[in-house]
Amino acid sequence: MLDSSNVIHEPRVPDPVDVHVGARLRLRRNLIGMSQDQLGKASDLTFQQIQKYERGANRMGASRLFQMARIVGVPVSYFFDGMSPELTSVVIGSGLSDAAQAPLEGATGEQTMQSDEEERVMRRRETMSLIRAYYRIADPKQRRKVYELVKSMAETE
Repeated sequence: MLDSSNVIHEPRVPDPVDVHVGARLRLRRNLIGMSQDQLGKASDLTFQQIQKYERGANRMGASRLFQMARIVGVPVSYFFDGMSPELTSVVIGSGLSDAAQAPLEGATGEQTMQSDEEERVMRRRETMSLIRAYYRIADPKQRRKVYELVKSMAETE
């Protein structure tokens, strides 16, 4: 008989897909200015459970993912946008075929590095504040002028 008191449990490493989905949930929640507590109340969960989803420590089932998408106002596919080509090929390829998957045409390591940098930028509090302020500009013409101004300033550097 095995004595379970002597068994050492290794900490579970979150699945990369769960981490990506959680990061997308956190990004969207921040973009719309919703706190973890507010999202928890809207989904009948505690903010600690939301934290675990956002870290990828807990996996969201299909119904929970659908519920979160509805609450934050995005299609379910939003949570999988921007997944790295390597991760996508593992997910799509697993169990569907014995044949090796061909890489996506035009996908390079440089694109992955660029998307990693873009993701870091999108996680910054400053970025979230800027995006929220931009979308609070009610007049679409004024909003477009701000966009053109920022774009022109970035091109001069």
